Amino acid sequence: MCWLVALLIYQPKCMPSMRRVILILLWTTDLVQPKLPPAAEVQLLPPVNFTLTVSALAQVLLHWKPNPKQQQRNYTIRYDVKILSPVPEEYDTGRTYSIQAVALHNGFSACLRTLLLHDGLQLSSEWVKEELPPLPGAPETSATNLSCVTHLSTSSTVSLHCSWLPGPGAPEDTKYFLFYRYEMFTEECQDYIQDKWDRSIECRIPVTHIDAEGLDQLIVIHINGSSNCAAIKPFQQLFNQNAIERVNVPRNVSVVLEQNDLLATWEKPISPFPKECFEYEFYLFNWKSGNKQISKISSNSFRSSIDVTSRYSLRVRANHHICRPRGVWSDWSEILSVGQTKLEDPTVWILTVLCVSMCCAFLLAAVICKMNHLWSKLFPPIPTPSNKFRDPFSNIYERAQTCTSETETELGSLAEDLCCSALHDSVF
Repeated sequence: MCWLVALLIYQPKCMPSMRRVILILLWTTDLVQPKLPPAAEVQLLPPVNFTLTVSALAQVLLHWKPNPKQQQRNYTIRYDVKILSPVPEEYDTGRTYSIQAVALHNGFSACLRTLLLHDGLQLSSEWVKEELPPLPGAPETSATNLSCVTHLSTSSTVSLHCSWLPGPGAPEDTKYFLFYRYEMFTEECQDYIQDKWDRSIECRIPVTHIDAEGLDQLIVIHINGSSNCAAIKPFQQLFNQNAIERVNVPRNVSVVLEQNDLLATWEKPISPFPKECFEYEFYLFNWKSGNKQISKISSNSFRSSIDVTSRYSLRVRANHHICRPRGVWSDWSEILSVGQTKLEDPTVWILTVLCVSMCCAFLLAAVICKMNHLWSKLFPPIPTPSNKFRDPFSNIYERAQTCTSETETELGSLAEDLCCSALHDSVF
């Protein structure tokens, strides 16, 4: 349309027929172009029946309806949603509902308004607000320091292990109960570990509904409790599935020496993902120099030049890479050793030193007891039992002894008399 006006202005000598054609084009363009009402003339009304409903663990449904008094015009209506708590967030949608996965133990609040969009024109209505109150319970009784990890087993099932601490205000008789939700599955823990007051502080679920191949899925943990002394406030926390997965240990780790090179190889951990999806940390220790080397590599092998006169220890661990966000590093593999000097098992040395120490202690104790005559006090002689049955031959034995004694006495007396008589005769 602008070029037509310019043609009329800068071409004053145009033919009258041409002028009429240009005017007809201008009039037609003006009729075809829609006329938008001024902003002041559009009355934009907020949505109605705005409600918040808890539809699952740590999940709230926001629902509303368009204002029935809103004028129907040729423009687009959308809705601006603003989450106020617990985590601020703002987005717009063309639907009349929204589902949010959030921790609800401290409450939830959101506000909503109507948006008008048309050819760069944007108008908004007033805000309407709704909120959910915090979950009931005494302060500082909720579980704290919650941490969870998942693990893929050899049977392609995913286990879940969580640990937490009792709240500082939780009574000694508090009993905690853990629930997890994955998508639409909700399950309670059946295996707990207690502290010295028999309060649950750990949970193990060996088989869960968690999908091993799930990406960026949320795992909801809900812990509530009971006590005879106070109302225990529930606690909720959301975990990203990839962020808490503990990768399995690399398999079949082996090491060989090739002249002056050390070559270590291994296989990818048990996982539905290919080997390209993993990275590794390789740990190498030189026992001669005491040097430690940790290398990050993406392949399934490690080669390095070594000192052939030294002894080396090595191990490897794995984590996700490229295919999905990094999770938790796996445990280290078993320690392998190579080199001229064989690695001695420290357990053998510990047992040897322990046995020698015990023998020395017993020997020292025996010497001290001997020097202080403690053996007779600690181990007195065992008295023999008295014989209640008299031996029938004991009388004969006693009589024989008596007779023998009397005979010996008489013979002694007779000998003395004879000796005296002989002496008497010899003297006198």
